[in-house]
Amino acid sequence: METCRQRVGNYRDKRMNESEIRTLVDSRSEAIRMKDIDRLMSHYSSDVVYFDAVPPLQYVGSAVLRDRFLQWFDAYKRGIGQDVRDLKIVASGDIAVAFMLIRTGGTLKNGRELESWVRATSCCRRSNLTWLITHEHVSVPVDPSSGRAAIGLVP
Repeated sequence: METCRQRVGNYRDKRMNESEIRTLVDSRSEAIRMKDIDRLMSHYSSDVVYFDAVPPLQYVGSAVLRDRFLQWFDAYKRGIGQDVRDLKIVASGDIAVAFMLIRTGGTLKNGRELESWVRATSCCRRSNLTWLITHEHVSVPVDPSSGRAAIGLVP
C-alpha cells in the first residue's frame, strides 16, 4: 500500500515532469518562431519518427527531420508564428505525451500570408535527465466530402 509520503512524492514528480515538458514545448515553439534550427533540433532524439501534415508519410531520424525543417523555414520571409493552445500533458516516469492545438503561420517569400490551426502530439522520453521528442505527429482535419484539408477551422 502506498504511503502518504509516496503519494506526495509521486504528485511532486508528476508536476515536475509536466513543467519540464511544458518548458520543452515552449522552447520548441520559440525556436520555430526564430527559425533557430540548432535550438529546435536539440529537442528531438536522433531516432525521432515525425509524421507531418505534408508528404511523405514519415520522416525518420534527426538528420532527415532537420532537412525538412530547413525547407519549411526557407519558405518564410521571417519567423513562423506559433501559438500553442489547449496543451495537455500526461507523464509517468521517463515517458510523457503532450497534445495541443497550434496556430501557425507567417509570410511566405512570395508574399502570401498563411495561417492555420494544426493538431500536434509529441511523445517524449527522458534520458540522462533530459526530455527529448521521440515521435511527433502534426495533422489537419480533412473534410471527408471533398477530401481536402479543413484549414479554416478555429478552436
